[in-house]
Amino acid sequence: MADTANTPHTGDVCVVGGGPAGLTLALLLLRTGFRVTLVERSASLDREYRGEILQPGGLAVLDQLGCLSGAVARGGHRLDRFQLVERDKVLLDIDYGRLPPPHTSLLSLPQSHVLAELLDRCRRFDNFHDLVGHRVTELVTDGGGAVRGVVATGPGGRRTVHAACVVGADGRYSKTRRLAGIEADRVEAFAFDVLWFKVPLPTDRPRPREVRVFRSGGSPVLVYPSYPDTLQIGWTLPHQGYRRLAEQGIAHVREEICRAVPEHADLVRERITSLTDLTLLDVFAGRARQSVRDGLVLIGDSAHTHSPLGAQGINLALQDAALLHPVLTAALRAGKVTAERLAAYDEPRSRDIDAVMKMQHIQAKAMLSQGRVARAVRPRLASLLQRTPAGSHITRLIALGNPQARVRTDLFGHDVPAARQGMSGGPGRRESTAPHRPG
Repeated sequence: MADTANTPHTGDVCVVGGGPAGLTLALLLLRTGFRVTLVERSASLDREYRGEILQPGGLAVLDQLGCLSGAVARGGHRLDRFQLVERDKVLLDIDYGRLPPPHTSLLSLPQSHVLAELLDRCRRFDNFHDLVGHRVTELVTDGGGAVRGVVATGPGGRRTVHAACVVGADGRYSKTRRLAGIEADRVEAFAFDVLWFKVPLPTDRPRPREVRVFRSGGSPVLVYPSYPDTLQIGWTLPHQGYRRLAEQGIAHVREEICRAVPEHADLVRERITSLTDLTLLDVFAGRARQSVRDGLVLIGDSAHTHSPLGAQGINLALQDAALLHPVLTAALRAGKVTAERLAAYDEPRSRDIDAVMKMQHIQAKAMLSQGRVARAVRPRLASLLQRTPAGSHITRLIALGNPQARVRTDLFGHDVPAARQGMSGGPGRRESTAPHRPG
């Protein structure tokens, strides 16, 4: 039926935020038979994204959920290696083909393609209610302080969504987290920020098959191909140093970038004509002081924020959803979505995130540090990483993440009541709320 302003909605779970973590969890819960309401402030997927690199661990989750082939069909690039290049010499060359199959590569895939595929799959279910263009303005709580829904404001006015659990998946500046009064600690673990931009890749120039960090001169630069025919470039600069740099003008900034990545200097000079062609990413590590409460759980960047090093953001978000899914399913079926039950997800996942943050800090020191000592030590570290069992273990940790983060397809299709509610703003075939069988 048509959506009506101010009409309360009731479901099992309200997911706030239609990013990789939120949509993946929503689809997992829908396939398990639960009623899910998504609240997403953006009215469409036509917006700018930064994260595009999927590691094998994230690819596995999408594949097991049945969404990888559809997302890839929308367009992307397979990448076979990660390389650290210093003054034209490859210091580190990680061959992803040496990982265990089936996922033996990185994938440069626009985040909008991943989200479009996930959202399309969600919209096939009658037990999915989609509130796009809505912002969460309040949390609904019961007499004991447990979260039991949200109030969302959008084009049709205020809507109250009642749910047994609210999942905050609304990013590094999470409104859900702030409304819950949960503090997030910002850790200045990285001595750099990143200026992101894209340059067109001429058709007569071969497309790289690697993710590369260049240390040719000036500040280190991250480069990889982006769909359809562009290069994504991330130029590092000292943390909070952009304002001083920008004051010297675009010509100075452009030449500094060219000095750092001479291989693509002609493309940079052609494309970068204004400071507005650059996007500054404030790089920091962050952790919510709490990730679970009675009726509330935070996942993805809402719970933990990372640097772009190691391409961990999307992959951790996807794995968060896969790991939360069985714990939340058990809690919902028991009718007790408590912090005590959600701790079965939160406590082991917190240890995972600790390990990732420590690894990213080591990566930053090893690859991005300047100075004579760093230049002397870096080749030795790179050699150890490539030739020792410890190096193989680190590569697998970065590429695969937690090996337990797998889709629990055995939970799909159980007989969980689901209301046949309407949906605002969503085309697509509707699937029955009857148990949905995988395959």
